[in-house]
Amino acid sequence: MYLTTAEADAIEARIARVEARTGVQVVAAIVGRSDPYPEIAWKAFAMGAAIAALIVAWSGVLHPDWMRHHPVWSAAVPILGVAAASAILTLLLPAYARLYLTDARRAREVRQCAQAMFHERQLATTRRRDAVLLLASVFERKVELLADAGFDGRVDAREWRRVIDAMTPLLAGAQPGEALSRGVEAVETLLVATGLAQPAGGNELPDRPIDEAQA
Repeated sequence: MYLTTAEADAIEARIARVEARTGVQVVAAIVGRSDPYPEIAWKAFAMGAAIAALIVAWSGVLHPDWMRHHPVWSAAVPILGVAAASAILTLLLPAYARLYLTDARRAREVRQCAQAMFHERQLATTRRRDAVLLLASVFERKVELLADAGFDGRVDAREWRRVIDAMTPLLAGAQPGEALSRGVEAVETLLVATGLAQPAGGNELPDRPIDEAQA
């Protein structure tokens, strides 16, 4: 779990207050990663092997006698060892694993994860189609915001982007609870500023933040 009980309680209370003031249904969620990314380990393995092979080849140029007096497998062992170590590091060090993840792939997977959650949690079933999903994906250090059709033509992408920008530095700084709390607050500020706060009464979606350690 990424949120402490106190953090989850605080976010839940904040969401309840925002919904009471604006009439909008807000769902906050955090996941460990949006996809398993199996290719990351293989990319790291290939990179480790390539670097190790380059070092071995350069050593052969500098020390030709060593290469002549040692069997081929003596060069293969360190190459495979470095490659394997590189792959294992992607499992232990998220920062190293992210080196093998392109921005486009990261953005695509986080968005797909948010879309799947929006559908699975039935966020599109509210009476006024006014649900907002805030998804923080820890591994990717990326925030995705999905707003239902009730906001079409009323809030543009640039305005929603301000909510994401308020959350992203906190998520990157390993403060997921504060990131979600700040996001809910930013949604409230935006709706009030744009005149879209319309208290309607009733709570159609759970206020408790979704906390999923795995994708």
